[in-house]
Amino acid sequence: MNETVGETGHGLFSDRPRSPWADVLRQFRSHGGAVAGVVILGLLVLAVLVGPFLWRLDPAFIEPKATDMFKMRNLAPSLAHPFGTDQLGRDQLARMLAGGRVSLAVGFVAMLISLFIGTTVGVLAGYVRWLDGPLMRLTDLFLALPLLPLLLVMVMLFRDALASVLGPEAGAFLLIVGAIGLTSWMQAARIVRGDVLALKEREFVLAARSIGTPPHLIVLHHILPNVISPIMVAATLGFASAIITESALSFLGLGFPPDFPTWGRLLFEGVEYMQADPNRVLFPGVAISLTVLSINYIGDGLRDALDPRLRRR
Repeated sequence: MNETVGETGHGLFSDRPRSPWADVLRQFRSHGGAVAGVVILGLLVLAVLVGPFLWRLDPAFIEPKATDMFKMRNLAPSLAHPFGTDQLGRDQLARMLAGGRVSLAVGFVAMLISLFIGTTVGVLAGYVRWLDGPLMRLTDLFLALPLLPLLLVMVMLFRDALASVLGPEAGAFLLIVGAIGLTSWMQAARIVRGDVLALKEREFVLAARSIGTPPHLIVLHHILPNVISPIMVAATLGFASAIITESALSFLGLGFPPDFPTWGRLLFEGVEYMQADPNRVLFPGVAISLTVLSINYIGDGLRDALDPRLRRR
């Protein structure tokens, strides 16, 4: 009898149930593209955060003497300047590292703003019936607006006013992230609304409502935890979209000031010298492409890992 109990103790009935997050992690690790995306994005983030402490050249340094500055202009990649120099003799590697911090920060903060607005609108539209029509028509209105011209108008209208109050760098950062966040929440709102409409008719939500649970507690404890999957996928897509949008604005010369580098700004400055020195556009272009591609692969992996139907396989 003891042997039977001992064997049973190591069998099926004594095993503790696996954590859902362990299943999510296992499914995510099985997605090769997502794992590669995490590695590439992690290396890029590590480079822009730690790189300036290792490569100590000032990204804004210009030789004070005109003759020295002229000698340092548009140098090819070398040991002293691995990415070369720009038209003013500034080190391109230092500017790439500084620009990466700004571009990633813009993408992250703009993503948080758009995700907060989109989740709030989606939950309210899906759960509160009388708000569904007005909020969805507002979403349709924003979707019908041309994004890039709208961003250009916002930048032109508010750039000088914010720069005079907060300074050119802080004012431009606040304007760019606010403009991108306020014009990119619509997809997240539609995705979250669709899931909330299905969830609010599920048995556990009806049971919570039948025992008198307040609506805000139902949303916090029962609705939001079950829409984490689309929210996280929307977050990755919003992050990538924000980086591309900021790069487009900087490429058009309407982003940050010229002495405040971003990857898009480096592309804009390098277009004039692209034929003579392709590295001027190659390095920031590859950085933007790798970042966006890795984030998209991470989003695909999260979508698969958070889908319970795939975790059963």
